[in-house]
Parts: sequence; structure tokens; C-alpha cells
Amino acid sequence: MHSAVDAANMMLMAVSVTIRNVPEGTRDVLAARAARAGQSLQEYVRGQLTALAERPDPDELWDRVAERTRATGTRLPADAILEARDADRR
Repeated sequence: MHSAVDAANMMLMAVSVTIRNVPEGTRDVLAARAARAGQSLQEYVRGQLTALAERPDPDELWDRVAERTRATGTRLPADAILEARDADRR
């Protein structure tokens, strides 16, 4: 089920992407996931690609970290990071 915003966004999309040489097993897994979600394969893959594009990739994350460090001058030592990570495991 799509919201009105999703429907409007789909009408604005005029770009097609063709992916060749997808392994049959990969296509089968994606088709099964689409079926479980009540979507066509195209709808499912479009949603997955959109979600992927909305998340920063590792290089973008490191760029953000570097920019924030430059802007604030703040640096955390590794032991402080590990301590914070492990605090909720106790």
C-alpha cells in the first residue's frame, strides 16, 4: 500500500535502471522477499535501492566524522570509545 506522497514521488521518477547478469539465485531470493512483502519484484527492488541511497556509505560517514572533528576539535581516545561500547554489556 502506497501513501499519496509515495504515489506522487513515483510519478516524478522518469529514470529507468537496467541491471544485467543478475544471478538466478539472487533474483529468486529477491522475488521471494517481494512476494512476502506483497510487492512486485520491481516495487521491492526500487524500495531497496531507495533505502540504500538514503543511507550514507562508509566513505560518507568518515567524511562526516572528519568534518565534525575539524569543526569541534573534539577527539575521543580509543579506550573511551571501547568503554562506552562495553558499558551496556555489563
